[in-house]
Amino acid sequence: ESRWPFLFGAIIVPSLIQAVILPFLPESPRYLLLEKHNTSKAEKAFQRFLGKDDVSHEIEEVLAESRVQRNTKMVSVLQLLRTRALRWQIVTVVVTMGCYQLCGLNAV
Repeated sequence: ESRWPFLFGAIIVPSLIQAVILPFLPESPRYLLLEKHNTSKAEKAFQRFLGKDDVSHEIEEVLAESRVQRNTKMVSVLQLLRTRALRWQIVTVVVTMGCYQLCGLNAV
């Protein structure tokens, strides 16, 4: 019973390892391309991850996906519930998640 503080203290070791390694990890090519708008760094990151020189196809693919995402229409929860095809799916998920909360399965 007196060893439980050591179990909590064992979490410190992986946390410190992650904190030391974090600055050396590369940034995501998608983040560099879409958020930072830095094509050259994104290209270098793709080259590093994929191990090939020509990554223009991957960059165009990410840009095309971004354009499609921007053109996607957002709907509200009320509009989702009004859609007959989606209503039962949403109700099923809400009831299932409510049962998880009430039965204590999350605590396990």
